[in-house]
Amino acid sequence: MARIIIFGGHGKIALLTEPLLAERGDEVTAVIRNPGQTDDVRAAGAEPRVVDVEQLDVDQLTEVIAGHDAVVWSAGAGGGDARRTLAVDRDAAIRTMDAAVRAGVQRYVMVSYFGASRDHGVDPENSFYTYAEAKSQADEHLRESGLAWTVLGPSGLTLDAGTGAIDVDPPEASTVARADVAATIAAVLADESTVHRTIRFNSGETPIAEAVRAR
Repeated sequence: MARIIIFGGHGKIALLTEPLLAERGDEVTAVIRNPGQTDDVRAAGAEPRVVDVEQLDVDQLTEVIAGHDAVVWSAGAGGGDARRTLAVDRDAAIRTMDAAVRAGVQRYVMVSYFGASRDHGVDPENSFYTYAEAKSQADEHLRESGLAWTVLGPSGLTLDAGTGAIDVDPPEASTVARADVAATIAAVLADESTVHRTIRFNSGETPIAEAVRAR
């Protein structure tokens, strides 16, 4: 059993992850901003914590994270507003990493995206550029944080039923069901061989627990 806190606890991926963790005996805290979402996260097997990560400083986030065994970042601004994208996907994410360090919570799983990299190649004129920058900077901060990190890079997300199988480190992005991203989060949290690794993946043929295991 582990105590896991998920930021972005009402997101599509988080709501699929929480039951998987709860069913195996983990205690899950779902961080949400909207108190109207508490029933949904409780139904998913998580205990809601209503705070606005955009507004909390590192000290406040340290208090939120303290007492857990692992952090999962699955929050996001949802695009559209460049200022808020930077505020959430980069700045708030980085504050949770710094807070995890202060709280002594070593394990941290970042849900990023397939192409995230400092040399992501997105044209600055493209509306996706701010998100690409925010995610790549947050990912790099995590890699340099001293935490026991894993960065997950799923490809294009679908609402298809999960297959329980993925293809790790494929040459190019395709698609993957959100349900399989949720199962991948659960798998890496249970597998220490995934620490200090960036795992990019599509839907595939290899069972998830086998696919993420270091060879």
